[in-house]
Amino acid sequence: MIRVVVADDQALLRGSFRVLVDSEPDLAVVGEAGTGVEAVSVTLEQRPDVVLMDVRMPEMDGIEATRHIKEVARVLVVTMFDLDAYVYDALRAGASGFLLKDTPPSDLLAAIRVVASGEALLAPAVTRRLIEEFTRTPVLPRVKGLDGVTEREREVLMLIARGLSNGEIAGHLQVSLATVKTHITRLLAKLEARDRAQLVIAAYESGLVSAAR
Repeated sequence: MIRVVVADDQALLRGSFRVLVDSEPDLAVVGEAGTGVEAVSVTLEQRPDVVLMDVRMPEMDGIEATRHIKEVARVLVVTMFDLDAYVYDALRAGASGFLLKDTPPSDLLAAIRVVASGEALLAPAVTRRLIEEFTRTPVLPRVKGLDGVTEREREVLMLIARGLSNGEIAGHLQVSLATVKTHITRLLAKLEARDRAQLVIAAYESGLVSAAR
């Protein structure tokens, strides 16, 4: 059973998410929050697998709340605001995925399962916007360098940052899926990254992605 906390300042929307999630046999809502402070409190108390996190909430926004709970639960940011800054800040804060509130219900349920499994949900459209934003307004690197990363691992990292799935990376590099997974495991260890989302951030902030464009 995948345990979910729903954090949104709109009670009606929280209720809708609860009904949707609870309709699935493998998913269950174990808590709700109407503010960022409540989101942190409920998450620390319930220890869910996934938190559906709104961005704009009173007392504490969803980005800051994510920073407080990223080591406790995986965060899937769900917002109505399709802005580059929100996507980038959410991933920097430790979120494992980003969706808009007009996402079809079936896609939202699938996203919860993907994030709960340890993967990051980064659609190519989202990563393209991030690359464009980062290229336009670069910041100083805040991650470990890529000195210990092999050329092949750099290729894999760059493809991850472009939004390719493991299967697509395997096809692009003409290697097995198991080989791709091995490269990703090594990248996670070398870059001290928790998941795929943090690998994407590492690719941006090391300059690997912008240098390749």
